[in-house]
Amino acid sequence: MMHTFKINYWFLSSLFISCFVCIPLIVIGTSLFQDVSGYYQLLGETYVYTYIANTLLVLTGVLVLTFVFGVGAAYLTSFYQFPGSTFFTWALILSFAVPSYIYAYSLTAFFGYFGNLYSFLTYLFGPSDYHTLIPKVDGLLGSILSMSFSLFIYVYLITRASFIYQSQNLVDAGKIMGFSNYQTFKKIIFPSARPGIVVGLSLVAMESISDFGTVSFFNIQTLTTAIYDSWIIFDDIATAYQLSFFLIIIVLIFFWLERMSRSRSKFYMPTRGYEAINKIKLQGTSAAYATAFCLLLFTCSFLFPISQILLWVIQFPDNIHLAQLIELSINTVSIVILTTLCLIVLAFFTNYGMRISKSKFLNAVTNFSVSGYVIPGVILAVTLLSFLSFASKLTNSNWIHFLFSGSIIGLVIAYCVRFYSLAINGIKSGYEKLNTNLDDASYLLGYTKFGTFIKIHLPFLQPNLLLIAMLVAIDILKELPITLILRPFNFETFATQAYTFASQDMLEHAAGPSLFLIIFSAIFILLSKKYILKGF
Repeated sequence: MMHTFKINYWFLSSLFISCFVCIPLIVIGTSLFQDVSGYYQLLGETYVYTYIANTLLVLTGVLVLTFVFGVGAAYLTSFYQFPGSTFFTWALILSFAVPSYIYAYSLTAFFGYFGNLYSFLTYLFGPSDYHTLIPKVDGLLGSILSMSFSLFIYVYLITRASFIYQSQNLVDAGKIMGFSNYQTFKKIIFPSARPGIVVGLSLVAMESISDFGTVSFFNIQTLTTAIYDSWIIFDDIATAYQLSFFLIIIVLIFFWLERMSRSRSKFYMPTRGYEAINKIKLQGTSAAYATAFCLLLFTCSFLFPISQILLWVIQFPDNIHLAQLIELSINTVSIVILTTLCLIVLAFFTNYGMRISKSKFLNAVTNFSVSGYVIPGVILAVTLLSFLSFASKLTNSNWIHFLFSGSIIGLVIAYCVRFYSLAINGIKSGYEKLNTNLDDASYLLGYTKFGTFIKIHLPFLQPNLLLIAMLVAIDILKELPITLILRPFNFETFATQAYTFASQDMLEHAAGPSLFLIIFSAIFILLSKKYILKGF
Protein backbone atom coordinates (compact mmCIF):
# COMPACT_ATOMS: atom_id res chain seq x y z
CA MET A 1 0.00 0.00 0.00
CA MET A 2 1.41 3.37 -0.99
CA HIS A 3 1.01 6.29 1.34
CA THR A 4 0.74 9.77 -0.16
CA PHE A 5 2.84 12.42 1.52
CA LYS A 6 0.83 15.55 2.24
CA ILE A 7 2.69 18.78 2.93
CA ASN A 8 1.37 20.78 5.86
CA TYR A 9 1.81 24.32 4.55
CA TRP A 10 0.46 25.90 7.75
CA PHE A 11 3.11 24.08 9.78
CA LEU A 12 5.93 24.96 7.36
CA SER A 13 4.99 28.63 7.12
CA SER A 14 4.68 28.92 10.90
CA LEU A 15 8.02 27.19 11.37
CA PHE A 16 9.72 29.46 8.84
CA ILE A 17 8.39 32.61 10.53
CA SER A 18 9.49 31.47 13.99
CA CYS A 19 12.93 30.40 12.74
CA PHE A 20 13.48 33.74 11.03
CA VAL A 21 12.60 35.61 14.23
CA CYS A 22 15.16 33.42 16.06
CA ILE A 23 18.05 34.71 13.89
CA PRO A 24 19.17 37.51 16.29
CA LEU A 25 19.14 35.08 19.24
CA ILE A 26 21.21 32.56 17.29
CA VAL A 27 23.71 35.22 16.19
CA ILE A 28 24.17 36.41 19.76
CA GLY A 29 24.48 32.85 21.06
CA THR A 30 27.22 31.98 18.55
CA SER A 31 29.17 35.10 19.57
CA LEU A 32 30.29 33.23 22.70
CA PHE A 33 32.47 31.04 20.48
CA GLN A 34 34.21 34.01 18.86
CA ASP A 35 37.64 35.19 19.90
CA VAL A 36 37.66 37.85 22.61
CA SER A 37 38.86 41.20 21.29
CA GLY A 38 41.31 43.54 22.96
CA TYR A 39 38.52 46.01 23.65
CA TYR A 40 36.49 43.34 25.41
CA GLN A 41 39.49 42.45 27.57
CA LEU A 42 39.91 46.13 28.42
CA LEU A 43 36.26 46.38 29.42
CA GLY A 44 36.59 43.26 31.56
CA GLU A 45 39.46 44.88 33.45
CA THR A 46 37.91 48.32 33.79
CA TYR A 47 34.32 49.36 33.18
CA VAL A 48 32.26 46.23 32.65
CA TYR A 49 31.40 45.98 36.36
CA THR A 50 30.32 49.61 36.33
CA TYR A 51 28.02 48.89 33.37
CA ILE A 52 26.50 45.90 35.16
CA ALA A 53 26.17 47.78 38.47
CA ASN A 54 24.44 50.76 36.83
CA THR A 55 22.13 48.44 34.92
CA LEU A 56 21.12 46.65 38.12
CA LEU A 57 20.72 49.93 40.05
CA VAL A 58 18.41 51.34 37.39
CA LEU A 59 16.52 48.06 37.23
CA THR A 60 16.06 47.82 41.00
CA GLY A 61 14.91 51.41 41.37
CA VAL A 62 12.42 51.14 38.51
CA LEU A 63 11.01 47.84 39.78
CA VAL A 64 10.44 49.25 43.27
CA LEU A 65 8.71 52.41 42.06
CA THR A 66 6.60 50.69 39.39
CA PHE A 67 5.48 48.14 41.98
CA VAL A 68 4.31 50.90 44.35
CA PHE A 69 2.69 52.98 41.59
CA GLY A 70 1.14 50.11 39.64
CA VAL A 71 -0.15 47.92 42.46
CA GLY A 72 -1.29 50.90 44.53
CA ALA A 73 -3.30 52.43 41.69
CA ALA A 74 -4.71 49.05 40.61
CA TYR A 75 -5.84 48.23 44.14
CA LEU A 76 -7.54 51.57 44.72
CA THR A 77 -9.39 51.69 41.38
CA SER A 78 -10.45 48.03 41.60
CA PHE A 79 -11.80 47.81 45.13
CA TYR A 80 -12.82 51.35 46.13
CA GLN A 81 -15.01 54.22 45.05
CA PHE A 82 -13.69 57.69 45.71
CA PRO A 83 -13.87 61.08 43.96
CA GLY A 84 -12.39 60.62 40.48
CA SER A 85 -12.01 56.84 40.69
CA THR A 86 -13.84 56.21 37.40
CA PHE A 87 -11.74 58.86 35.65
CA PHE A 88 -8.43 57.57 36.99
CA THR A 89 -9.29 54.01 35.95
CA TRP A 90 -8.68 54.90 32.29
CA ALA A 91 -6.78 58.20 32.59
CA LEU A 92 -3.75 56.54 34.20
CA ILE A 93 -3.11 54.48 31.07
CA LEU A 94 -2.37 57.71 29.17
CA SER A 95 1.10 57.64 30.75
CA PHE A 96 1.85 54.83 28.29
CA ALA A 97 1.82 57.51 25.57
CA VAL A 98 4.90 59.23 27.02
CA PRO A 99 8.20 57.48 26.19
CA SER A 100 10.73 57.54 29.00
CA TYR A 101 13.25 59.51 26.94
CA ILE A 102 10.71 62.29 26.30
CA TYR A 103 9.88 62.27 30.00
CA ALA A 104 13.61 62.71 30.62
CA TYR A 105 13.66 65.83 28.42
CA SER A 106 10.80 67.33 30.44
CA LEU A 107 12.43 66.43 33.74
CA THR A 108 15.69 68.09 32.76
CA ALA A 109 13.99 71.23 31.49
CA PHE A 110 12.03 71.62 34.74
CA PHE A 111 14.72 70.85 37.32
CA GLY A 112 17.75 71.88 35.28
CA TYR A 113 20.06 74.84 35.90
CA PHE A 114 17.97 77.97 35.23
CA GLY A 115 15.13 75.62 34.29
CA ASN A 116 11.40 76.20 34.52
CA LEU A 117 11.24 75.60 38.27
CA TYR A 118 13.91 78.27 38.77
CA SER A 119 11.97 80.68 36.54
CA PHE A 120 8.75 79.90 38.41
CA LEU A 121 10.33 80.60 41.81
CA THR A 122 11.90 83.79 40.51
CA TYR A 123 8.54 84.97 39.20
CA LEU A 124 6.82 84.29 42.54
CA PHE A 125 9.46 85.44 45.02
CA GLY A 126 11.89 87.55 43.02
CA PRO A 127 15.53 86.89 42.04
CA SER A 128 17.56 84.77 44.42
CA ASP A 129 19.94 81.81 44.52
CA TYR A 130 17.33 79.06 44.22
CA HIS A 131 19.81 76.53 42.89
CA THR A 132 20.58 75.35 46.41
CA LEU A 133 16.89 74.56 46.95
CA ILE A 134 16.13 72.85 43.65
CA PRO A 135 16.98 69.12 43.72
CA LYS A 136 19.23 67.77 40.99
CA VAL A 137 17.15 65.26 39.09
CA ASP A 138 19.61 63.76 36.65
CA GLY A 139 21.89 60.75 36.34
CA LEU A 140 20.60 57.61 38.00
CA LEU A 141 17.73 59.35 39.78
CA GLY A 142 16.52 60.99 36.60
CA SER A 143 16.70 57.70 34.67
CA ILE A 144 14.82 55.81 37.36
CA LEU A 145 12.05 58.42 37.66
CA SER A 146 11.64 58.77 33.90
CA MET A 147 11.32 55.04 33.34
CA SER A 148 9.13 54.47 36.39
CA PHE A 149 6.48 57.03 35.43
CA SER A 150 6.48 55.72 31.85
CA LEU A 151 6.46 51.98 32.61
CA PHE A 152 4.32 51.56 35.73
CA ILE A 153 1.32 51.12 33.43
CA TYR A 154 2.42 47.53 32.67
CA VAL A 155 2.05 46.64 36.35
CA TYR A 156 -1.15 48.66 36.72
CA LEU A 157 -3.00 47.04 33.81
CA ILE A 158 -2.05 43.42 34.48
CA THR A 159 -2.53 43.73 38.24
CA ARG A 160 -5.90 45.38 37.79
CA ALA A 161 -6.98 42.59 35.46
CA SER A 162 -6.02 40.10 38.18
CA PHE A 163 -7.92 42.08 40.80
CA ILE A 164 -11.19 42.49 38.89
CA TYR A 165 -11.36 38.76 38.10
CA GLN A 166 -11.24 37.89 41.79
CA SER A 167 -14.61 36.94 43.21
CA GLN A 168 -16.36 38.88 45.94
CA ASN A 169 -16.59 35.53 47.72
CA LEU A 170 -12.86 35.78 48.54
CA VAL A 171 -13.32 39.21 50.10
CA ASP A 172 -16.35 38.01 52.06
CA ALA A 173 -14.35 35.04 53.32
CA GLY A 174 -11.77 37.46 54.70
CA LYS A 175 -14.47 39.44 56.50
CA ILE A 176 -15.91 36.26 58.03
CA MET A 177 -12.43 35.44 59.34
CA GLY A 178 -12.30 38.86 60.98
CA PHE A 179 -9.68 40.35 58.62
CA SER A 180 -9.37 44.09 58.21
CA ASN A 181 -9.16 45.56 54.69
CA TYR A 182 -5.37 45.56 54.95
CA GLN A 183 -5.25 41.95 56.18
CA THR A 184 -7.64 40.86 53.40
CA PHE A 185 -5.37 42.49 50.84
CA LYS A 186 -2.21 41.03 52.35
CA LYS A 187 -3.42 37.46 52.93
CA ILE A 188 -6.02 36.92 50.18
CA ILE A 189 -6.07 39.50 47.38
CA PHE A 190 -2.33 40.05 46.93
CA PRO A 191 -1.33 36.35 46.85
CA SER A 192 -4.05 35.66 44.26
CA ALA A 193 -2.80 38.51 42.07
CA ARG A 194 0.91 37.81 42.60
CA PRO A 195 1.47 36.00 39.28
CA GLY A 196 -0.04 38.93 37.39
CA ILE A 197 2.10 41.39 39.33
CA VAL A 198 5.24 39.41 38.50
CA VAL A 199 4.29 39.35 34.80
CA GLY A 200 3.92 43.13 34.84
CA LEU A 201 7.24 43.58 36.64
CA SER A 202 8.89 41.23 34.13
CA LEU A 203 7.75 43.47 31.28
CA VAL A 204 9.03 46.50 33.15
CA ALA A 205 12.37 44.74 33.69
CA MET A 206 12.75 43.98 29.98
CA GLU A 207 11.92 47.55 28.98
CA SER A 208 14.16 49.21 31.56
CA ILE A 209 17.15 46.96 30.89
CA SER A 210 16.96 47.49 27.13
CA ASP A 211 16.36 51.26 27.37
CA PHE A 212 18.77 53.38 25.37
CA GLY A 213 17.28 56.85 24.89
CA THR A 214 16.86 57.69 28.59
CA VAL A 215 20.19 56.43 29.95
CA SER A 216 22.16 57.91 27.05
CA PHE A 217 20.46 61.29 27.57
CA PHE A 218 21.42 61.25 31.26
CA ASN A 219 24.87 59.88 30.37
CA ILE A 220 24.49 56.75 32.50
CA GLN A 221 26.80 53.95 31.39
CA THR A 222 24.73 50.77 31.29
CA LEU A 223 25.08 47.57 29.29
CA THR A 224 22.85 49.03 26.58
CA THR A 225 25.01 52.12 26.08
CA ALA A 226 28.13 49.92 26.21
CA ILE A 227 26.69 47.81 23.39
CA TYR A 228 25.99 50.92 21.34
CA ASP A 229 29.48 52.34 21.94
CA SER A 230 31.14 49.03 21.11
CA TRP A 231 29.58 48.98 17.68
CA ILE A 232 29.17 52.67 16.74
CA ILE A 233 32.32 54.15 18.30
CA PHE A 234 34.81 51.27 18.48
CA ASP A 235 33.49 49.24 15.51
CA ASP A 236 33.73 46.04 17.59
CA ILE A 237 30.63 44.01 16.82
CA ALA A 238 31.90 40.88 18.60
CA THR A 239 32.08 42.76 21.91
CA ALA A 240 28.60 44.18 21.30
CA TYR A 241 27.25 40.65 20.90
CA GLN A 242 29.03 39.35 23.99
CA LEU A 243 27.73 42.22 26.12
CA SER A 244 24.26 41.54 24.74
CA PHE A 245 24.51 37.99 26.00
CA PHE A 246 24.93 39.28 29.58
CA LEU A 247 21.91 41.51 29.08
CA ILE A 248 19.78 38.63 27.83
CA ILE A 249 20.86 36.45 30.77
CA ILE A 250 19.61 39.10 33.22
CA VAL A 251 16.23 39.29 31.48
CA LEU A 252 15.89 35.52 31.16
CA ILE A 253 16.31 35.33 34.93
CA PHE A 254 13.11 37.38 35.20
CA PHE A 255 11.41 35.03 32.76
CA TRP A 256 12.42 32.13 34.97
CA LEU A 257 11.24 33.89 38.13
CA GLU A 258 7.91 34.66 36.45
CA ARG A 259 7.47 31.02 35.41
CA MET A 260 8.39 29.85 38.91
CA SER A 261 5.92 32.27 40.46
CA ARG A 262 3.12 30.77 38.37
CA SER A 263 4.31 27.20 38.91
CA ARG A 264 1.40 25.04 37.72
CA SER A 265 -1.22 27.68 38.33
CA LYS A 266 -3.80 28.29 35.63
CA PHE A 267 -6.14 31.23 35.28
CA TYR A 268 -9.54 31.15 33.64
CA MET A 269 -12.24 33.63 32.85
CA PRO A 270 -14.74 33.89 35.72
CA THR A 271 -17.70 31.56 35.27
CA ARG A 272 -19.97 29.75 37.72
CA GLY A 273 -19.71 30.91 41.31
CA TYR A 274 -18.14 34.22 40.37
CA GLU A 275 -19.48 37.36 41.98
CA ALA A 276 -18.23 40.78 40.89
CA ILE A 277 -16.33 42.83 43.44
CA ASN A 278 -18.51 45.21 45.43
CA LYS A 279 -16.47 48.39 45.61
CA ILE A 280 -16.23 50.03 49.01
CA LYS A 281 -17.15 53.71 49.01
CA LEU A 282 -14.47 55.73 50.77
CA GLN A 283 -15.31 58.86 52.67
CA GLY A 284 -13.50 61.58 54.55
CA THR A 285 -9.75 61.31 54.95
CA SER A 286 -9.51 57.90 53.29
CA ALA A 287 -11.21 59.20 50.14
CA ALA A 288 -8.96 62.26 50.12
CA TYR A 289 -5.81 60.10 50.38
CA ALA A 290 -6.96 57.78 47.58
CA THR A 291 -7.79 60.70 45.28
CA ALA A 292 -4.54 62.44 46.12
CA PHE A 293 -2.47 59.34 45.32
CA CYS A 294 -4.09 58.79 41.92
CA LEU A 295 -4.10 62.50 41.09
CA LEU A 296 -0.42 62.84 41.97
CA LEU A 297 0.41 59.78 39.88
CA PHE A 298 -1.62 61.05 36.90
CA THR A 299 -0.07 64.51 37.20
CA CYS A 300 3.51 63.27 37.41
CA SER A 301 3.19 60.61 34.72
CA PHE A 302 1.17 62.47 32.08
CA LEU A 303 0.24 66.07 32.88
CA PHE A 304 3.78 67.06 33.87
CA PRO A 305 5.59 66.04 30.67
CA ILE A 306 2.85 67.21 28.31
CA SER A 307 2.61 70.55 30.15
CA GLN A 308 6.33 71.05 29.77
CA ILE A 309 6.15 70.30 26.04
CA LEU A 310 3.16 72.62 25.57
CA LEU A 311 5.08 75.34 27.40
CA TRP A 312 7.93 74.99 24.89
CA VAL A 313 5.45 75.23 22.03
CA ILE A 314 3.96 78.42 23.46
CA GLN A 315 7.33 80.00 24.31
CA PHE A 316 9.03 79.11 21.03
CA PRO A 317 6.37 78.97 18.29
CA ASP A 318 9.00 79.60 15.62
CA ASN A 319 10.43 76.14 16.31
CA ILE A 320 7.21 74.52 15.06
CA HIS A 321 7.42 73.94 11.32
CA LEU A 322 4.17 72.67 9.86
CA ALA A 323 5.74 71.19 6.72
CA GLN A 324 8.24 69.23 8.83
CA LEU A 325 5.53 67.93 11.14
CA ILE A 326 3.41 66.82 8.17
CA GLU A 327 6.39 64.93 6.75
CA LEU A 328 7.12 63.34 10.13
CA SER A 329 3.46 62.35 10.45
CA ILE A 330 3.43 60.70 7.04
CA ASN A 331 6.68 58.83 7.72
CA THR A 332 5.64 57.69 11.19
CA VAL A 333 2.06 56.68 10.40
CA SER A 334 3.02 54.84 7.21
CA ILE A 335 5.70 52.76 8.94
CA VAL A 336 3.32 52.06 11.86
CA ILE A 337 0.48 50.86 9.59
CA LEU A 338 2.76 48.73 7.41
CA THR A 339 4.51 47.05 10.33
CA THR A 340 1.31 46.49 12.32
CA LEU A 341 -0.36 44.75 9.38
CA CYS A 342 2.69 42.55 8.80
CA LEU A 343 2.90 41.61 12.48
CA ILE A 344 -0.76 40.71 12.74
CA VAL A 345 -0.57 38.49 9.64
CA LEU A 346 2.58 36.76 10.94
CA ALA A 347 1.07 36.25 14.40
CA PHE A 348 -2.12 34.76 12.95
CA PHE A 349 -0.17 32.43 10.66
CA THR A 350 2.01 31.13 13.48
CA ASN A 351 -0.77 30.72 16.05
CA TYR A 352 -3.09 28.97 13.61
CA GLY A 353 -0.22 26.76 12.44
CA MET A 354 0.45 25.70 16.04
CA ARG A 355 -3.27 25.15 16.65
CA ILE A 356 -3.90 22.79 13.74
CA SER A 357 -0.52 21.02 13.66
CA LYS A 358 -0.33 20.44 17.44
CA SER A 359 3.43 20.10 17.01
CA LYS A 360 5.52 20.23 20.19
CA PHE A 361 8.56 21.08 18.09
CA LEU A 362 6.82 24.10 16.55
CA ASN A 363 5.64 25.21 19.99
CA ALA A 364 9.20 24.98 21.32
CA VAL A 365 10.65 26.97 18.42
CA THR A 366 7.91 29.61 18.73
CA ASN A 367 8.39 29.93 22.49
CA PHE A 368 12.11 30.41 21.89
CA SER A 369 11.51 32.97 19.15
CA VAL A 370 9.47 35.28 21.39
CA SER A 371 12.58 35.73 23.54
CA GLY A 372 13.71 38.19 20.88
CA TYR A 373 11.66 40.79 22.74
CA VAL A 374 14.39 40.93 25.38
CA ILE A 375 17.03 41.96 22.84
CA PRO A 376 17.75 45.72 22.98
CA GLY A 377 16.82 47.58 19.84
CA VAL A 378 20.47 48.56 19.35
CA ILE A 379 21.78 45.02 19.17
CA LEU A 380 18.77 43.78 17.22
CA ALA A 381 19.57 46.28 14.47
CA VAL A 382 23.24 45.22 14.52
CA THR A 383 22.46 41.50 14.29
CA LEU A 384 20.11 42.01 11.36
CA LEU A 385 22.74 44.05 9.53
CA SER A 386 25.32 41.33 10.18
CA PHE A 387 22.94 38.65 8.93
CA LEU A 388 22.26 40.62 5.75
CA SER A 389 25.99 40.95 5.12
CA PHE A 390 26.43 37.23 5.70
CA ALA A 391 23.56 36.41 3.34
CA SER A 392 25.02 38.71 0.67
CA LYS A 393 28.41 36.98 0.91
CA LEU A 394 26.82 33.52 0.92
CA THR A 395 24.84 34.22 -2.26
CA ASN A 396 27.70 36.23 -3.76
CA SER A 397 25.36 39.11 -4.51
CA ASN A 398 24.87 42.57 -3.07
CA TRP A 399 21.17 42.95 -3.84
CA ILE A 400 20.14 41.44 -0.48
CA HIS A 401 22.12 44.00 1.48
CA PHE A 402 20.97 46.92 -0.68
CA LEU A 403 17.32 45.82 -0.54
CA PHE A 404 17.08 45.41 3.22
CA SER A 405 19.79 47.66 4.68
CA GLY A 406 18.87 51.31 5.11
CA SER A 407 15.42 50.77 3.61
CA ILE A 408 11.79 50.72 4.70
CA ILE A 409 11.73 46.94 4.18
CA GLY A 410 14.66 46.42 6.53
CA LEU A 411 13.09 48.70 9.12
CA VAL A 412 9.77 46.81 8.97
CA ILE A 413 11.58 43.47 9.36
CA ALA A 414 13.44 44.74 12.43
CA TYR A 415 10.20 46.01 13.98
CA CYS A 416 8.53 42.66 13.28
CA VAL A 417 11.31 40.77 15.03
CA ARG A 418 11.33 43.21 17.95
CA PHE A 419 7.57 43.14 18.61
CA TYR A 420 6.80 39.63 17.40
CA SER A 421 6.40 38.50 21.01
CA LEU A 422 3.74 41.11 21.73
CA ALA A 423 1.70 40.21 18.65
CA ILE A 424 1.92 36.43 18.92
CA ASN A 425 1.17 36.33 22.66
CA GLY A 426 -1.78 38.67 22.21
CA ILE A 427 -3.34 36.45 19.54
CA LYS A 428 -2.39 33.32 21.51
CA SER A 429 -4.25 34.53 24.61
CA GLY A 430 -7.41 34.76 22.51
CA TYR A 431 -6.91 31.33 20.94
CA GLU A 432 -6.59 29.78 24.40
CA LYS A 433 -10.21 30.82 25.08
CA LEU A 434 -11.44 29.30 21.79
CA ASN A 435 -12.40 25.65 22.22
CA THR A 436 -10.92 23.32 19.59
CA ASN A 437 -14.29 21.57 19.34
CA LEU A 438 -15.45 24.56 17.30
CA ASP A 439 -12.81 23.71 14.70
CA ASP A 440 -14.05 20.11 14.48
CA ALA A 441 -17.64 21.30 14.10
CA SER A 442 -16.56 23.66 11.34
CA TYR A 443 -14.80 20.85 9.46
CA LEU A 444 -17.94 18.68 9.73
CA LEU A 445 -19.94 21.51 8.19
CA GLY A 446 -17.63 21.43 5.17
CA TYR A 447 -15.36 24.38 5.91
CA THR A 448 -11.70 24.12 4.98
CA LYS A 449 -8.95 25.08 7.42
CA PHE A 450 -8.70 28.49 5.79
CA GLY A 451 -12.49 28.85 5.81
CA THR A 452 -12.55 28.01 9.52
CA PHE A 453 -9.89 30.62 10.09
CA ILE A 454 -11.88 33.31 8.25
CA LYS A 455 -15.41 32.42 9.41
CA ILE A 456 -14.80 31.27 12.99
CA HIS A 457 -11.49 32.52 14.34
CA LEU A 458 -11.28 36.06 13.01
CA PRO A 459 -14.68 37.22 14.38
CA PHE A 460 -13.94 35.69 17.79
CA LEU A 461 -10.44 37.19 17.97
CA GLN A 462 -11.46 40.65 16.86
CA PRO A 463 -11.07 42.28 20.32
CA ASN A 464 -7.58 40.81 20.68
CA LEU A 465 -6.79 41.87 17.14
CA LEU A 466 -7.76 45.50 17.77
CA LEU A 467 -5.92 45.63 21.09
CA ILE A 468 -2.72 44.14 19.71
CA ALA A 469 -2.83 46.45 16.70
CA MET A 470 -3.05 49.47 18.99
CA LEU A 471 -0.34 48.30 21.40
CA VAL A 472 2.05 47.41 18.57
CA ALA A 473 1.38 50.80 16.96
CA ILE A 474 2.20 52.59 20.22
CA ASP A 475 5.44 50.64 20.69
CA ILE A 476 6.53 51.36 17.11
CA LEU A 477 5.77 55.05 17.58
CA LYS A 478 8.06 55.15 20.63
CA GLU A 479 10.84 52.85 19.33
CA LEU A 480 14.10 54.78 19.01
CA PRO A 481 17.38 52.83 18.53
CA ILE A 482 16.14 50.53 15.74
CA THR A 483 14.84 53.51 13.78
CA LEU A 484 18.04 55.50 14.36
CA ILE A 485 20.24 52.73 12.96
CA LEU A 486 18.14 51.16 10.19
CA ARG A 487 16.13 54.08 8.81
CA PRO A 488 16.65 55.15 5.20
CA PHE A 489 18.69 58.26 4.48
CA ASN A 490 16.81 61.46 5.43
CA PHE A 491 13.92 59.41 6.85
CA GLU A 492 12.84 60.86 10.19
CA THR A 493 10.08 59.89 12.59
CA PHE A 494 8.75 61.71 15.64
CA ALA A 495 11.07 59.69 17.89
CA THR A 496 14.27 60.17 15.87
CA GLN A 497 13.66 63.88 15.28
CA ALA A 498 13.03 64.53 18.97
CA TYR A 499 16.12 62.54 19.96
CA THR A 500 18.29 64.37 17.41
CA PHE A 501 17.32 67.75 18.81
CA ALA A 502 17.72 66.60 22.42
CA SER A 503 21.16 65.09 21.79
CA GLN A 504 22.24 68.51 20.46
CA ASP A 505 20.93 70.28 23.60
CA MET A 506 18.09 71.82 21.59
CA LEU A 507 15.29 70.64 23.87
CA GLU A 508 12.93 73.42 22.81
CA HIS A 509 13.13 72.26 19.20
CA ALA A 510 12.15 68.73 20.32
CA ALA A 511 8.78 70.02 21.52
CA GLY A 512 6.96 69.65 18.18
CA PRO A 513 7.82 66.01 17.37
CA SER A 514 7.52 65.04 21.06
CA LEU A 515 4.05 66.56 21.31
CA PHE A 516 2.82 64.86 18.15
CA LEU A 517 4.26 61.52 19.27
CA ILE A 518 2.35 61.77 22.54
CA ILE A 519 -0.85 62.88 20.78
CA PHE A 520 -0.77 59.97 18.32
CA SER A 521 0.00 57.49 21.12
CA ALA A 522 -2.77 58.92 23.29
CA ILE A 523 -5.27 58.54 20.43
CA PHE A 524 -4.34 54.87 20.01
CA ILE A 525 -4.66 54.35 23.76
CA LEU A 526 -8.09 55.96 23.96
CA LEU A 527 -9.29 53.89 21.01
CA SER A 528 -8.19 50.67 22.68
CA LYS A 529 -8.94 51.49 26.35
CA LYS A 530 -12.22 49.57 26.16
CA TYR A 531 -10.29 46.34 25.52
CA ILE A 532 -7.29 47.21 27.70
CA LEU A 533 -9.47 47.73 30.77
CA LYS A 534 -11.20 44.41 30.16
CA GLY A 535 -7.88 42.73 30.80
CA PHE A 536 -7.26 41.17 27.38
